[in-house]
Amino acid sequence: MATQFGDKIRELRIKQQLLLRQVASKLDVDTSIISKIERGERPIKKEKIIILAKILKVSKEELLTLWLADQVYDVIKNEDNADEALKSVSKKIKKQ
Repeated sequence: MATQFGDKIRELRIKQQLLLRQVASKLDVDTSIISKIERGERPIKKEKIIILAKILKVSKEELLTLWLADQVYDVIKNEDNADEALKSVSKKIKKQ
């Protein structure tokens, strides 16, 4: 299943003409792991996102936002009241 995070990583990697193995090497992981992250089949550890942002020359905030959005989606995707729950959380965050 594709993810916003994985799609963005693939887009940036291709735009910069980087091979999977080049990104994997810089993150010190296997090439197949990067491929699975891009396809949404494997999560990435939060600590690796900062390194990945440097490799792909993008803000860490952008990648962290997409990563977190995917995490939230994964938790609520099959819930009937997902939209209402998100609205409630959004209101709570804005009040803080």
